[in-house]
Amino acid sequence: MGKKGWTDREVEAHWDRVADIYVRENDRVKATHDQRFREAVGYLELSGPLKVLNITSRDCEANDYIRSACSSCDVLNAEISSGLMRTAERIRPYVRQIKLESYSDLPFDDRVFDRVISLETIEHAAEPVQFLKELNRVSRTGAVMVLSCPPATSEVPYRIYSCLFGGHGEGPHRFPSSGTVKKWLARTGWTLLNHKGTILIPVGPQWLQQWGEKIIEKFQKTFISELGIRQFYVCRKQ
Repeated sequence: MGKKGWTDREVEAHWDRVADIYVRENDRVKATHDQRFREAVGYLELSGPLKVLNITSRDCEANDYIRSACSSCDVLNAEISSGLMRTAERIRPYVRQIKLESYSDLPFDDRVFDRVISLETIEHAAEPVQFLKELNRVSRTGAVMVLSCPPATSEVPYRIYSCLFGGHGEGPHRFPSSGTVKKWLARTGWTLLNHKGTILIPVGPQWLQQWGEKIIEKFQKTFISELGIRQFYVCRKQ
């Protein structure tokens, strides 16, 4: 559903509806799903007792990747869906979670976090620019943020996949072009350090997916990279 307008409550309602099938559906494409965690952790520059915000956390799988890379990191998982928070608590009872009521007004003090990881979230925010402003507000000077989201070119492939294979769906969303995301970041006080398109071929035999990654790696900063279904943005708060 690529609506022109929606509320954070509608986003919450979607993820509540699919909370019971979320992990099962992701496990059907686990290598592609988990790539977001492996890639993101490599950009976070994790070392020492850092305060890390994982927003939105879904089933808190990112928490395990972060703690595996840096056991001294203090990870706070923030999620808008109560249903997914219950899923996370059942699978990972050791994680620390906090409930979000809105992406536009985060329940944190100013300048709290050293690192922010926001994977496949901004496309769901009713007010994406305000969401980025809030992430900037709650981050300390020099904080690193790793953000990922599908690009606008992923809308048709997503609809085709959903029709053929089902899945948990995306609910209210708008996949932004990488140019749009870069403008949002510049407007909200984030300095872009790196942008990378990934996952050119999300399904199929492993050799085919690996071939796709070689192609997209070779053609970064071209339209080919915009075809990757997961775009990463590495930013710093100055």
